[in-house]
Order: sequence, then structure tokens, then C-alpha cells
Amino acid sequence: MPAVNERSYDAIVLGAGPAGEVCAGRLADAGWKVAIVERDLIGGECSYYACMPSKALLRPADVLAEAKRVPGVPTGHGELDAEMALSRRDEVIHDRDDSGQLPWLEERGIELLRGSARFDGERRIVVGDDVLTADKAIVVATGSKAAMPPIDGLDRVQAWNNRDATTAKQVPESMIVLGGGPVGSELSQAWASLGAEVTLVEGGEHLLSREEAFAGEEVAESLRKNFGIDVRTGAKVEAVAPGSPGVVARLSGGEEIEAAEILIAVGRVPHTADLELEAAGVEPNDHGYLDTDERMRVGGRDWLYAIGDVNGRALFTHMGKYHAWVAAENLLGRETAASAEGLGSPRVTFTDPQVAAAGKTLAQAEEAGIDARAIDVPTDGTPGASFQGKDTGGTSRIVIDQQKDTIVGATFTGFETADFLQAATVAIVGEVPLSKLRHAVAPYPARSEIWLKLVEKWEDGSS
Repeated sequence: MPAVNERSYDAIVLGAGPAGEVCAGRLADAGWKVAIVERDLIGGECSYYACMPSKALLRPADVLAEAKRVPGVPTGHGELDAEMALSRRDEVIHDRDDSGQLPWLEERGIELLRGSARFDGERRIVVGDDVLTADKAIVVATGSKAAMPPIDGLDRVQAWNNRDATTAKQVPESMIVLGGGPVGSELSQAWASLGAEVTLVEGGEHLLSREEAFAGEEVAESLRKNFGIDVRTGAKVEAVAPGSPGVVARLSGGEEIEAAEILIAVGRVPHTADLELEAAGVEPNDHGYLDTDERMRVGGRDWLYAIGDVNGRALFTHMGKYHAWVAAENLLGRETAASAEGLGSPRVTFTDPQVAAAGKTLAQAEEAGIDARAIDVPTDGTPGASFQGKDTGGTSRIVIDQQKDTIVGATFTGFETADFLQAATVAIVGEVPLSKLRHAVAPYPARSEIWLKLVEKWEDGSS
């Protein structure tokens, strides 16, 4: 029987993705003895299988499109080199080698244990032959994985998830993408830009269903017009079967479509099933997430925290880092309550057009009982837009609480609208009155003059 190695730490962090790394780092910097457990790669899903590789795949087409819009810029034959694009993607994800992440942990004295963790009582974790105890806290930051829906025949085909789609070594001849959220929309565009024939199937009325309706409609129009993608909204895949080769999908209306690959992008599920939480007297909710209070504690326990995707509050890398800060602040005795999710997490979908949003949509504001009003202006309606993203269109909207004359939501579609988002986030979090915001002068001819257009329209009283 193998020997059991017992070790004690101030804190044990389960998961070395962005959330886990930030929390472990802050605690270690404060002098705590910290262990971090990771069964895959240091840096997590975002670094190797999600945010970073998907943006690397999208970027070549973005640059080429902008170059074509600027007279005098040579674009050669005007086509992308798919092989070079994939090679650059591999550089971005370091060929899935996480050795470059280790010095950061070592410099802080954080002990790394590679393997799967499971609870063995309160404040007690088992990793292989190691038994770890936490004198102060265990922080669960195990993230999430792609959800696989109960579609007839799905278990009989080689379906892609986001990991397969962001790390594929060659461009598929054709692909079906199931799900029109951010992942499905971005990866549809990325692979279509590199030469794949793509059919995107979304069961809802429009893509990006959690955003303003116009955002999904504008993205769908662009995917069809600029990338040749067959976008099907209001359609559902009822069954799939092996093709020759590839896969055949049967839609709800009876139509069958065939492709070399099928990508499932219909959501995420948390990594909690293998943690044996019951050993610590903990139960996840019906969806598998660990519910937390505003301090990131699970069930009010001072020794157990959950941060990042695993708590289901807001499945974004930047929000996981925020959760990590909140948890660390509380563990270090600086009582802090999270409020960002209630206001509406900032988020960007890096399609063409980009969709950048923070706070509530108009519908969400009205559902919350806010006397809300939307103000819309064309995103390319500033002088700066004649130099960058010329004639790319888009819509910029702010949602106003009319009782307070403050912004409670903002959505920007168009060319590189992510650059507008932090100003919106600051205005929402700070509850900056529109009358005060009028004095935040935007430089000419920067595209950020969009804020001047929005505030002027508010002054006019129009929508």
C-alpha cells in the first residue's frame, strides 16, 4: 500500500486557472502558505482552449478586412494563409505547454500539486497519495467544461467541443455549429474565415440571446454576408448520425444537413462531479454549481470559498479574477461584498461586428422595475469612424434609469467596440449622472466621441 504524505497549509486552492492563480497569488503575497492543485494545465481553459486561441483564430480576418477598407494599404492577393494562422494560434497557446507559468508560482512560494482533488472531510483534500489539510481555507476554482445536450445519436459521432474547435490542426472542409452564443458565433466566423463551409444552428430567435436583440441580428447578417455562413435561427437539431465521412444532423423540420465536423457550443457545466463534496457536507445546486454569498463563501462557511465558473455567478475569465480578489480580501480580514454581477458583468463577443456590453439590456432593466429608456446612435457616426472601421455600421445604445438619470446598461456593436466598454462600466458602477458625464470630454477625432453623441441625444430628450 503506498505511503500517505500528509501536509498542512494555510490555504488550498483547487484549480490553477485565472481565478485560482489570482487568489493563490494574493494570499501568498500576504504571507500565507498556499498549495494549488491542478489536473490539467496551469493557466486554465481560457489560456489554452477558449479566449486566447479563439481570438488568435479570429484576428487574421479582422486585420485583412480593415486593411481592405483603407486606401493605399497593399493586401496582396487578399486571402488568408490558414497554415500560418494555425501556427500563430499554437504560439499563442504555447503549444499547450504550461512550463512558462511555473516561475510565477515559484516566486511566491506556492506549492503546485498536479492531479485530481477530492474532499476527505472539512478542510481536508486528497490528491493521489497526498493528504492536504487547510488551517484557514479551501478555495474551489475548478472551472467548467462544455455541456453536451441530450440529442439522439450524439454519443455515436465524434462531436467537437470548444477544446477541439480551438486546437484543431487543420481547417475542416465543412462544419455544423450547434449554438449561437458567443462561442458558437465566434468559432463559426473563425473557421469560415479560414475556408470552412459553416452552418450555424441556433434554437432561439436570434444569436447572442442574452444581449440586445439588435446585436444578434447584426452579427447574423454579417456572418451571412461577409463570411458566407448559413445561419439558421429558430432551428433545432433533433438527431445526429455518422455520415460518410462526417456527421448528418436532422433539424426539427425534417431537413438533414451534412458536414465533416459538428461543434457543440450550447453552454457550460461546472467541474464539481468528481470533488466528492459530500465528504465535506457540501451539496452543489441542481445545476452542479456551488452557490456562494456575496463574499464568495459556500453556505456561509468561513473555510470554504468558490470562485470563477464553478459558482455559476458569471462565466467570464475577468469575473473569475474579480471573484478571486473578493475571496482573498475576505480571507485577509478585509470584508468585501461582490456587486458586479448585480450591476451586469462586462462582456465582449469578438465577432465582426464586435458586441461589447455591460450592465442590463433594456428588457432586463424593465424586468428589474427600472423606469428605463434606451438611446441609440450609429456606432460609425463619428469623425473617427471615417479612419477606423469605415462604413462598418453598428449600433451604440445606453440604457438610462430615468428617475436617476444614470446609465444602467450599454451595448456597442461595430468595429472594435470593446474599446468603448470600460468607460461604460465605470459609469454604471459609479452611478455617474448623465449631467456629470457631459463634462467627460472625448478627444477629437477619436471614436470614443460616440459618448458625446449619446449624451447629446439624451440632452435632446430623444431615443
